Amino acid sequence: MLLFFAAIALRTQTSGAKNLDWPLYGGALGGGHYSPLTQINRSNVKQLQVAWAFDTEETGGLQTSPIVVHGVLYGISPSQKIFALDGASGKLKWKFDSGIAGTQPNRGLAYWENGTDHRLIAGVMNFVYELNSDTGQPVASFGNHGRIDLRDNLGRDPAAASIALTSPALIYEDLFIVGGREPETLPAPPGDIRAYEVRSGKLRWTFHTIPHPGEYGYGTWPKDAWKTSGAANNWAGMVLDPETGILYVPTGSAAFDFYGGDRIGDNLFADCLIALKAETGERIWHFQGVRHDLWDRDFPAPPVLVTLRREGKDVKAVAQTTKQGFVYVFDRVDGSPFFPIEYQQFPRSDVPGEVAAAEQPLPLKPAPYARQRLTESLLSRRTPEAHRWALEKFRTFRSQGQFVPLSTKQNTVIFPGFDGGAEWGGPAFDPESGFLYVNSNDIAWYSQLAENATNQLSGRGIYRSQCTICHQDNMAGSPPLSPSLIGIGKRSSRAAIATVIQKGRGRMPASPGLSSDELNALIDYMIAGQDKQLSSANPTSSLMRYRFLGYTRFLDPDGYPAVAPPWGTLNAINLNTGEYAWKIPLGEYPELAARGLKDTGTENYGGPIVTAGGLLFIAATNYDRKFRAFDKSTGEVLWETTLPFAGNATPITYEVNGRQYVAIAAGGGKDLRSRSGGVYVAFALRGAVP
Repeated sequence: MLLFFAAIALRTQTSGAKNLDWPLYGGALGGGHYSPLTQINRSNVKQLQVAWAFDTEETGGLQTSPIVVHGVLYGISPSQKIFALDGASGKLKWKFDSGIAGTQPNRGLAYWENGTDHRLIAGVMNFVYELNSDTGQPVASFGNHGRIDLRDNLGRDPAAASIALTSPALIYEDLFIVGGREPETLPAPPGDIRAYEVRSGKLRWTFHTIPHPGEYGYGTWPKDAWKTSGAANNWAGMVLDPETGILYVPTGSAAFDFYGGDRIGDNLFADCLIALKAETGERIWHFQGVRHDLWDRDFPAPPVLVTLRREGKDVKAVAQTTKQGFVYVFDRVDGSPFFPIEYQQFPRSDVPGEVAAAEQPLPLKPAPYARQRLTESLLSRRTPEAHRWALEKFRTFRSQGQFVPLSTKQNTVIFPGFDGGAEWGGPAFDPESGFLYVNSNDIAWYSQLAENATNQLSGRGIYRSQCTICHQDNMAGSPPLSPSLIGIGKRSSRAAIATVIQKGRGRMPASPGLSSDELNALIDYMIAGQDKQLSSANPTSSLMRYRFLGYTRFLDPDGYPAVAPPWGTLNAINLNTGEYAWKIPLGEYPELAARGLKDTGTENYGGPIVTAGGLLFIAATNYDRKFRAFDKSTGEVLWETTLPFAGNATPITYEVNGRQYVAIAAGGGKDLRSRSGGVYVAFALRGAVP
């Protein structure tokens, strides 16, 4: 059978084609975020203007990278309604509403075609829908009247399983392959990688990231971990080499993220890049980036398939970015490293019951794209007052660099922070130069652990087990990341609070497994401080021995990072040599820029794309709402515009009827300080005609 994507790949290399699509997440099966289009280029990019805009008329934010197939753009609204637009005009063709209000991030869609059978594969929370791409109607023969439930076939109680498809499925011939987003705390389902038949929705194969007895890696976990441990999941997406049929799957940490006394061992296949046979799910090779992860150092984005030069020969490789600021590069077939990797020793944990891994792998090249250790010399000097405050606060922390286990005794600095380094937007790769473009966060966070009272099944015990991780023990939250819950009963009804707990929202995953008694006890504690004791012999809540005291950015009293700039960067790395071609700050705070403090960089979410026209496009910056085009060779800003909301998504570029467009989903809402919406904006050259 001729694969649809083989035809797409051929068409994208044909310069005279009438249309040139962006048919899947990342632009191609191997990722790369690259387009051969040249109509928009260095010489004319300043002439870009809005070609069309489509307002979903929803709030909540967007992280979606749309796809374009046969000149039709397919996207997702903040509440996870699926729609189709004319790619040239932005006119709505159809919209599908599943009746489920999506509350989790949703970063894209997948497309499958065979003859006249054209299907979209869309995640809406824990369901996967297949829609006729021409009409938007569910395909009745797929699954259960057009959908399947990802909570099934995990070996756990489906009603208690929290899983959402936040990154799109990957298509291989007549299969689609998925992972899913899961909780950071227990209980959490296992992070199985699963392949389903496109036409029927039947499960074809499963790869257990928490190995079962007799499977490779089983000995790196306690013997019954496969029954009770969770996560080690692929939430970021994956890529495929269509020539070899090898699937490359990055995974995240095991739950609970920050204490692993119940999962002693290296914990394969958490925090791994896994090469699987796409047809069968059989493991070919793997690399574990973090052993026994205690820092939530997930591989945060799909890797990128690249072709590099070594000793005059082409080498087919795969490059993986990380939250901690590293790029790992491997041979695609056997997993051998392209650059040396050194295993270094790190401190032991001082938390009773914890056994941190003695060694962790660090690549010797390329150099990290984010700073690795916070010292007094790197503290903010934005104002003398901010510096004095940062210095006093810093001296209460433990700051010893990467892979220092959290303690119950004092706060430990995580630098770069829990959100990277690199994040889910992923890098772009230019096959012309061999440059990998990575946007990175470069601010510090901190936290510590606290011991839970033993056998305390109560409202407070459940809160500390499930909610402290974001909202802290005192319910004050971690603004601007997580909201305060103080006085929540005055702002929200009991029913609304229950809905958010059970379904999740934004960064917060769902907790559907709480019993009615546990849910009511938790809400009583949140609203009135009542610590109702429960006597269930079989609690569905998992009361862990230690709790995490919250994701906390190291911000000064004015709300700016307490470290010296840059607070976010854009990096061009020559993967042939491992050396940097250029590195610049990405983004700024408008109010600081107005006072002369420009080019500070900001936190950024969403990735870049690169084109044969010599350009790199990226939005991503949280606070200035800018969408920028850079000279891909030098990092010079050639064009910028202000979006209606922050573009916390990866853009795309495509051609319809001979006209090139660059489109971005602008939704903002990444933190409590930014406005949210849901607008798709497409740009084209002024007066461009076929």
